[in-house]
Amino acid sequence: MSKRNYTEEHARAGVEAPLPEIEVWENQFPGYQIEIRMPEFTSVCPKTGLPDHGTITLLYVPDKWCLELKSLKLYMLAYRNLGIFQENLVNRFLRDIVRAAKPVSASVVGEFTPRGGVFSKITASWSRKHGR
Repeated sequence: MSKRNYTEEHARAGVEAPLPEIEVWENQFPGYQIEIRMPEFTSVCPKTGLPDHGTITLLYVPDKWCLELKSLKLYMLAYRNLGIFQENLVNRFLRDIVRAAKPVSASVVGEFTPRGGVFSKITASWSRKHGR
């Protein structure tokens, strides 16, 4: 039996941390998709404290609200010193986008630079029709 080095504290790190509010503005047109790429994303591994770098891509179909980009940038920058696993941050990002904008559908893709020769790409999706 191997010793487990990751704790529940590591697993939950950053998932409920306070982050800046994502602001929205009233959408004027129906039926289109918005893609936002954030190629300078940084967060921190909750166990090692080492930085994670990558690109976060957000694709969403707005309904009544569009994301305000400056507030989204401030939200993204708040992850810089936050200890959170890559999988959790992609899902947290999606959850916060859905809460703020209430889109028709949304996906968040995190593509992280290799660490120890391992590249990871995590995708989380949500749609009003399916809930997830």
